[in-house]
Amino acid sequence: MARQNAKQAALISTGNDATQSAEKASSTAETTSYWKTPKLQERTDYSRWRLLDDKGRQTWHYLEDDQEAKAWPQTTADKWFLGLPTNLPELPKAKTPLDVVKNGLEFFQHLQLPPGNWGCEYGGPMFLLPGNVIARYVTNTFIPDHEATELKNYVFARAHPEDGGWGLHIEGESTAFGTAMNYTVLRILGVSAEDPRMVKARGTLHKMGGAVCGPHWAKFWLSVLGITQWDIVNPVPPEFWLLPDWVPFAPWRWWIHMRMVFLPMSFIWSRKWTAKETPLIVSLREELFVQPYATISWKANRNSIYKKDNYHPKTWLLNLANWLLINVWVYFRTQSFVKKAEDWVWQLVQMEDRNTDYSCLAPVNAPMNLLVCYIKEGGEAYSVKRHRERLADFMWVKDEGMLVNGTNGVQCWDTAFTIQAVMDAGLAEDPKWRPMLTKALEFLDDQQIRENVPDQAMCYRQQRKGAWAFSNKDQGYAVSDCISEALKAVILLQHTPGYPQLLDNQRIYDAIDTILTYQNPSGGCASYEPTRGSEKLEMLNAAEVFGRIMIEYDYPECTTAVVTALSLFTKHYPEYRSAEIKAFKARAVQYIRDTQYPHGGWYGSWGICFTYAGMFALESLASIGEYYENSEFSRKGCDFLISKQREDGGWSESYRACETATYVEHPSGSQVVMTAWAIIGLLEARYPDRKRIEKGLKLIMSRQQANGEWLQEAIEGVFNKSCMISYPNYKFIFPMMALGKYARRYGDEVLL
Repeated sequence: MARQNAKQAALISTGNDATQSAEKASSTAETTSYWKTPKLQERTDYSRWRLLDDKGRQTWHYLEDDQEAKAWPQTTADKWFLGLPTNLPELPKAKTPLDVVKNGLEFFQHLQLPPGNWGCEYGGPMFLLPGNVIARYVTNTFIPDHEATELKNYVFARAHPEDGGWGLHIEGESTAFGTAMNYTVLRILGVSAEDPRMVKARGTLHKMGGAVCGPHWAKFWLSVLGITQWDIVNPVPPEFWLLPDWVPFAPWRWWIHMRMVFLPMSFIWSRKWTAKETPLIVSLREELFVQPYATISWKANRNSIYKKDNYHPKTWLLNLANWLLINVWVYFRTQSFVKKAEDWVWQLVQMEDRNTDYSCLAPVNAPMNLLVCYIKEGGEAYSVKRHRERLADFMWVKDEGMLVNGTNGVQCWDTAFTIQAVMDAGLAEDPKWRPMLTKALEFLDDQQIRENVPDQAMCYRQQRKGAWAFSNKDQGYAVSDCISEALKAVILLQHTPGYPQLLDNQRIYDAIDTILTYQNPSGGCASYEPTRGSEKLEMLNAAEVFGRIMIEYDYPECTTAVVTALSLFTKHYPEYRSAEIKAFKARAVQYIRDTQYPHGGWYGSWGICFTYAGMFALESLASIGEYYENSEFSRKGCDFLISKQREDGGWSESYRACETATYVEHPSGSQVVMTAWAIIGLLEARYPDRKRIEKGLKLIMSRQQANGEWLQEAIEGVFNKSCMISYPNYKFIFPMMALGKYARRYGDEVLL
C-alpha cells in the first residue's frame, strides 16, 4: 500500500510541460542530425589501448597521439588483457602445491589494477553488443573509428566457424536472434553486404526463415530501427506498471533483470518509436528477410520463431494474454490512461538512472534507458549525454576485438575471491603479498555501499546498506553472495596480523543486517532480492530464449555464500543477532539438503553446472560439521563428483549441462576450473581418498605455464539456464584455492 501511495504521489508531481517541450526538441533533433558511418580499418594498433580504472570504473581509451601514448605507457595488465606479450620471466619449476600457488600469484599480482581490484573480460552473450550499437545508431551517438573497427573484429571473430552465423553466446549454435542482430550491427558499423562473410551469414539467416523468426527481443530492436514494423512485436504495455502490488503478476514481483528490461521496453513499445529511415535501413529490409519486404504480414509473424531460439516456448496462457491485449485491450487503452502509464514508467526509468548514476543494472536495460531519455528529453539532455558516457563502462577490448561485458565488470566479486584464495593457502602474513592484499582490502572498503537508495519502496529496490555489488558501488545493486564473499574477505584480512582495520564493527553489522533479508521460506537464498512471485509466472516468460527468468529463485551457490559468511561472522562477533543467525543457518542448510538431486549433485545456476554447485553445497554442509564420514548428503555429493572424474584426473563439464539439467562432458576434455571446483568440494567434505584429489591437482599443476599463468579454456559461467558467460579470472582464483586448501590440510608435499 505504501508503494501505491508513493506511486500516485510521483505521478501527480510529473513535470508534463517540461517533458513535452523536450520531446518536441527530440523530434527536431531527429530530423536534423545524421549518422556518420565509421571508417573501418583491418585492425587498430593494440599498443595504443589503455585501461583506466577510476575507483572501480573501468573504461578503455585509444591514444592516437604519440606523446600521449608515451606519457601513459601500457601496463602488464593492459598487455595481458589485449593478448599482447607480457614478457614476464619464467619462474622456477613448481613441484609442491604452494609453489604453484606462489607462481600463480607472481603472475596474477601484475593484473591487479591501481585501485586494488582485479578486472577482466566478462563476455560471452552475443545479444549485448547489438543493443548497444543499435541504441547508439538511433540516438545519433558517435562511435569512433577505432571502436567500430574492433567491434567489427569481435563480431566476425565469434561467427560460427561452419555456417557463419551467431548464437545466443560464444559457444552456442547459430540462432536467428544472434545472426539477425549481429549481421545488423556489422552493417551499421559499415561492413558491406557483399563481404563474403556477410553473404554466408545472410544465407544462414535465410535458412532459419529470416529475421521474422527472431525472438521477442530481436523483433523489438529491429522495430526500433524500422527494419520490422511494430505489428510483429508482441505487446509490452506500460499499463502493467499501474497494477496494484497485490496482483500476483504485477511487475514488482518479477526478477530484477526482467523487470528492468521490460520497463523501458514497455515505454518504447507504447510509443511505437522508430528511427528515421536511412538508406541503410532500406537496404536491411531487403537483406534480412526471405520474402519481399512489401509482402510480409507482420501480425502473422508475431509468434514465428526459429526452433533453436525457442528454448522456452510460449505457453497457452501467454498466447491467450497476448491475444487479449492485441484484440480486446486496445479498445480500453484511452489516451489519458496510456499517458498515465507512460508517465509512471518514465518516473521509474529516472529513478533507475539516478540510483546508478546512469550506469544501470546491466547492458540490456542501459541502452534502452538511453533511448527512453532520448525520446523524452532530446539528444542534448544531460540524461542522454550521461548515458552515452556510461555505455563506455560496458566495453572491453581483448585480442579478438571489442565486446560488451555482461555487467560493468566483476570488480568486487573477483577481488573478494582472490583474497580468500591467498588466505586459504596461508600466505596472507607473508610480507611479499601483504601490499597486494592491503590494496584489495582498501578497494573493498571503498566499494561498500553505505546507504539505501532514497526511493527504495517506490522503485521496488532491495535494502542494500552495508552491501557490495557484483561490480562496483556506482552500479549499486546488492547481491546476496557478493555481499557474503566480500564480507568474508574483509573479516579474514582484518583479523590477520598486519592489516589495517578499515571497516569498523557497525559497517560489518550493516552488511549482516542486509544479508539476513535474503532468505526465502524454503530456507534458500536468492540473488538480488527475496522471491516475490510464484514460479507459475514462468508461464508468462516472453523472452523465449531463456529459462527461469520471471522471478527470483533460491540458489545453492548464494545460500552457501551466506551460510559461510554468517559462520565466519559469528566466530568473531558471537553476540550480534546470534539467535537469528543460528535459525537462519539451520533453515539454509536444510534447503541445501532438500535440493540435492537423487544422483547426489546440485544444479548450478551461475557456473557450469553440477561441478560448480557441488563445490558450494559441500562447503555449506561442512560449515555445520557435516562431512563425508558422518553425512549421507555430503557422501552422496562427493560420490557424484568422483563418478565424473576423468582418467587424467580432471573434470570436464559442458554448458549443455545447464540447458538440460543433466551432467554433460565437455568435448574438449578436462578443464582446469571445473577440476578445481570439484577438488575444493571434496576437500571441504574431507573426502577420504587422497589419491583421487592428488590426481586432479596434478592436472592443474601440469597446466600452469612457465610464467605462472593458466591459459583460457572453455566458458565457465551461466545465467538463465541457456546463456553462458566468461569468468577469465576463475582459472587463477580457484586453482590457487584448491591447491592452498590441500596444502593446509595435508602439508605442502611434492606432487610433481
